[in-house]
Amino acid sequence: MMKKVFYLKTCGTCTKILNQFNLTDWELREIKSKAITEEELDAMYAKTNSYEALFSRRSTQIKAQNIDMKSLKEDDFRRLLLEHYSFLKRPVFLTDKEIFVGNEKKNIENLQHFFGNE
Repeated sequence: MMKKVFYLKTCGTCTKILNQFNLTDWELREIKSKAITEEELDAMYAKTNSYEALFSRRSTQIKAQNIDMKSLKEDDFRRLLLEHYSFLKRPVFLTDKEIFVGNEKKNIENLQHFFGNE
């Protein structure tokens, strides 16, 4: 069974979330040192049906690259996600059946429920 967590080690929120769970049998993937692959992004997309859902609107690269968010289409989101690690909404917990994206309260509650039933 696939169990991967995509995170950023310099992100305090990611660290705090990861520390809540027993991840001994999970593959931890630090996205700055090892970028996500097209296959991994496609696996995430298969669960969300949206690259935009995986996209962090808080990325400093949006301003740095002068990106007009309103003009972006799905293929733009995909390209940007592959281009720079900071565009991925983090953390991402990915299994064969489920995906948990980001640090919103509802997502964390869903994760806690998932780990409680694992």
